[in-house]
Amino acid sequence: MIRIAGAILAATLLTTPVLAQSVSVKTSAGVVVGKASDRANTFLNVPFAAAPVGDLRWAPPQPAPAWTGARDATRAGPSCPQPMLPNDMPNGGGANGPVSEDCLQLNIFTPKQAKGAPVMVWVHGGSHRTGAGWVYDGQNFARDGVVVVSINYRLGALGYFAHPALTRAAGSKPTGNFGLMDQVAALRWVQKNIAAFGGDPRNVTVFGESAGGMSILSLLATSSARGLYAKAIVQSGAGWFEPKTLADKEKEGAAALARLGVAETATAADLRAIPVEKLVPVNGDYQPFIDGKLMTETASQALARGRFADVPLMIGSNSGEDSLMGPAKQTMAALARFGVEALKPAYPEEAAKGEDTLARAMFTDRLMGGPARWVAAKASAGKPAWLYYFSYVGARYRPAATTSAHAAEIQYVWEYWGRRTPMSVVSDEDRAMASLMHACWVSFARTSTPKCGAEAWPAYDATSDRLMEFGASSGVRVGLRKTQLDAQQAAALPGLKLAK
Repeated sequence: MIRIAGAILAATLLTTPVLAQSVSVKTSAGVVVGKASDRANTFLNVPFAAAPVGDLRWAPPQPAPAWTGARDATRAGPSCPQPMLPNDMPNGGGANGPVSEDCLQLNIFTPKQAKGAPVMVWVHGGSHRTGAGWVYDGQNFARDGVVVVSINYRLGALGYFAHPALTRAAGSKPTGNFGLMDQVAALRWVQKNIAAFGGDPRNVTVFGESAGGMSILSLLATSSARGLYAKAIVQSGAGWFEPKTLADKEKEGAAALARLGVAETATAADLRAIPVEKLVPVNGDYQPFIDGKLMTETASQALARGRFADVPLMIGSNSGEDSLMGPAKQTMAALARFGVEALKPAYPEEAAKGEDTLARAMFTDRLMGGPARWVAAKASAGKPAWLYYFSYVGARYRPAATTSAHAAEIQYVWEYWGRRTPMSVVSDEDRAMASLMHACWVSFARTSTPKCGAEAWPAYDATSDRLMEFGASSGVRVGLRKTQLDAQQAAALPGLKLAK
């Protein structure tokens, strides 16, 4: 149970005295001491697994070792190893500051005097290569009665990597999807400990954006994660995944290390001795894949085959996901592998505006819009699913921007503007959008139904094709971009090997 400290707390792991605004909780591994504010009790840098170093690098996560005394949970911990920008500027995933392989920790924001509160577990984005849980401030969720947990997980070549030597060393244990294993371990920690923070382990919503959204879809397709959550939210997390196997990833991993000068005969011990600084810059296709043990099929295949977790689901995308393409003018050559030439008849208005506009519209629909609609339609055969489309452009970006960039919805969902946005540029209209979207997410966490705003958000089904648009004028839309998304779906599904 949560206890407010009334005086200085003697603690063997604390480096500074704990004063009257400290708050302590006993977890399964030991006592953590966080800080209290007007909106929330906050606990940072709480380990959910042992440091994945030495023999535990490229191995399934193990339980965090217990500690004696009290652990300081008032300061953010290190981010997992990842490419960082100079001058301590936040990278594409919002992270800066120190990094360490000893990074498997989480952060908890809990309402004051909470008991049996709904829980939301956030999986951050960043292309499975950047980002950190500490970047996101969950105090406004806690203010509204929700316990929020944000987690770290292994990234890049440390998170989604395979090599023949590591497969041999793993034996019967899963290998390759280490970042996904970390997420499952964090959810198990939540089940075991969140009641002590005032949360209800039976009412856990997993939610994430971009790589985090892809992770949520993978969790829904992973049998070992069943029972660790009650519902899910996917923000710009795609949904059409081409199968890639452990053998495919082993070839990629061996080739990547060969470029570092690692011998073909290297053992697992040799690989684990490589300095982390050499591994961080290694480029690769970092995302969950079919390893044969943890993941036996893609999330797309699990959904098509009826083996996807049947839980209430919210899923959606943004109108300007093409921001991922960068600011340079685009040509159709950038999408050549999708066979998009045959899809041009579905895009007459975009084609009339030029190749850049056409390529960007097709990218947005193929990567996020079409998959989100398909997932919602498939999932709606079981528990309800709700589909959204985020097109709102912040006042500070107009008129230069006309679509909502990838990840732009996060600040509205969290009702938190981040460390890089001064409140002087946030308009009343922006705040109103944040109030609306945040209320939708909170309502879903509480009741499994997004009840928010003046207009009811109907559950999705393919026949009516209704979704909620969050935009300059928010409301329910019917058949939004149907012609374009139908064309993309017809072109994409054959390559996903959905049949059993």
